[in-house]
Amino acid sequence: MAQHTLTMPTKPITYLPGLPLVGNLLAFNSDRLAFLQRIARECGDVGGFHFGPFPVLMFSTSEHVQSILVEHAYDFQKGEALRQAFRPVIGNGLFISEGELHRRQRKCMAPIFQPRQMKNYANAMVSYGERLQETWQDGAVVDVEQAMTQLTMSIIGKVLFDEDVFSEADELGAAMKTALEYVNVAASTPLSLPFSWPLPRNLRTRAALTVLNARIQAMIETRRAYPGAKEDCLSLLLQAKDEDGNPMSDQQLFDEAVTLFGAGHETTATALTWAWYLLATHAEVYAAVRREVDHVLGGRSPSYDDLASLPYTLQVLKETLRLYPSAYGTSRVALREVVVDGYPIRKGQTVVIAPYVIHRRPDYFPDQERFDPERFAPERERNLPRYAFLPFGAGPRICIGNHFALMEGHLLLATLSQQVVFELVPGQQVEPDPKVTIRPRAGIKMVVHRRENR
Repeated sequence: MAQHTLTMPTKPITYLPGLPLVGNLLAFNSDRLAFLQRIARECGDVGGFHFGPFPVLMFSTSEHVQSILVEHAYDFQKGEALRQAFRPVIGNGLFISEGELHRRQRKCMAPIFQPRQMKNYANAMVSYGERLQETWQDGAVVDVEQAMTQLTMSIIGKVLFDEDVFSEADELGAAMKTALEYVNVAASTPLSLPFSWPLPRNLRTRAALTVLNARIQAMIETRRAYPGAKEDCLSLLLQAKDEDGNPMSDQQLFDEAVTLFGAGHETTATALTWAWYLLATHAEVYAAVRREVDHVLGGRSPSYDDLASLPYTLQVLKETLRLYPSAYGTSRVALREVVVDGYPIRKGQTVVIAPYVIHRRPDYFPDQERFDPERFAPERERNLPRYAFLPFGAGPRICIGNHFALMEGHLLLATLSQQVVFELVPGQQVEPDPKVTIRPRAGIKMVVHRRENR
């Protein structure tokens, strides 16, 4: 491990002015996306603010991303505050595990995302997408956020547990939703109360976790009794062994299953919600997507092998993730003293990297607020600085399901664009609401037009 000292000359850091004791907490809670942009605007590439009495640094260039998340990855960790928010629900799941446990679990889980498995997942994605759109009558009004959440929840339920009925109305789906709502609140609240306190939300979450434990444990026991009967992710996790040949414990299986479920449906649902909104408000781009899927697919269902022939649809998804990255900000806590680009970081200090801000740097993305899928045409994407676009993070903690998420979004955009056109219901005030992900504050109402009726 390289030694890092602060004896070299260091650059000064500009901090936003704040209030005594609370620092910038009120501004952060009032509009955190605007607050993050304000730091970059007023402080430059590196800026500081106070989270209550605690100083926090935000780094905002692609070079800083490489230094912190890649080169110095093991000089930082997620931090105890984040672990406390997630641990009641996902235990030591991959998202918050650290050190040797994280490295071992990541290797164990890698087979889930091999190409052969991805092709199987693609079939489920398309099937559930087609099934959903068949329920929509021409002229129906739907909340697209709710519809996409229901869709991605059904898909992850199928590929993870091989459950055909998996919705918020189902016992397992309802329990998952309750548990993940706790995480959403706890992770986005600066000062969350202990999970041990008998508060209404904590009691609901404990009841949901009791259901999840019982149901998932029953699945584990069934798969052990009938090995090879199913090819879902849970079965693959049961077969996984670490470098010493040891399988996961039942508790670790549970933690990873809940982690995969949470990460595997909310982030993609959010990305798809914003994609339909952007398409509905940019008619020429929407028409170009429909032309591409009509030309390539000719009315048949898309498949994994069609993805390479649908490049513009993928560009739309990537540009959506640029404007509305599901993980709009990530934090790390320094394990030791580090200097990044001449800026000192003390042991125990928190640093923030905000993709939402980096994706809006005008030197990386000119006219940065404009929705322009051509930014991700192959030749233009190749010219972007490395780590200028990081919707899934970077380095050894990059989202293990990034290819799964891109494939799912890509396929569902193609599947639904063949059958329906979404039209934005007028008069709505569509605002981003950053919690764990960036959701629309009050959903987004859309009118569904069936294409055969146009």
